[in-house]
Amino acid sequence: MDGVLNVFTAFGLSSSAGLNAYLPLLVVALLARFTDLITLKAPWDALESWWVIGVLVVLLLIEILVDKIPAVDSINDAIQTFIRPVAGAILFAASAGVIGETHPVLALICGLLVAGGVHVAKATARPVITGTTAGVLNPVVSAAEDAVSLVVSVLSIVVPVLGLILLLAVLVWLIRRRWRRRDKPAATW
Repeated sequence: MDGVLNVFTAFGLSSSAGLNAYLPLLVVALLARFTDLITLKAPWDALESWWVIGVLVVLLLIEILVDKIPAVDSINDAIQTFIRPVAGAILFAASAGVIGETHPVLALICGLLVAGGVHVAKATARPVITGTTAGVLNPVVSAAEDAVSLVVSVLSIVVPVLGLILLLAVLVWLIRRRWRRRDKPAATW
């Protein structure tokens, strides 16, 4: 059962990396350093280093600020196209806990695909939000993404099944909302 929960943790962390690469990495680094909730095996235990934690804090602050500015957030998403999937791959491999039974390359690929898929959805939606709201909602949407990333990261470690359920609920809500918008007739003036 422990292996299954570790896989839920891995999926939750890698999916939250698709929204914000540095937040789940920092959550894992801090929880691994200060608690027994997550134990990182070599080479992933390097995340617990003060240097790595410091760099993650700086990168997270930059990400949080840049992601709130219309148009700049799209440039950031283009840059993050390479970073978020890699962060997801690292988180998946570091937290899967079943690496001994699963080939590390398979774990890295799973994390890459999960984080990459979430990132593609985010990067596709953001220009639409910017265009339809003239950028007014960008800070709100960005803050919501950061909050979801943080909550999913923590829940994925503390209560892995609950984190996965929360992620699936958000995805279902987004899909249903998109379908409802598509089904509404266009307003005629």
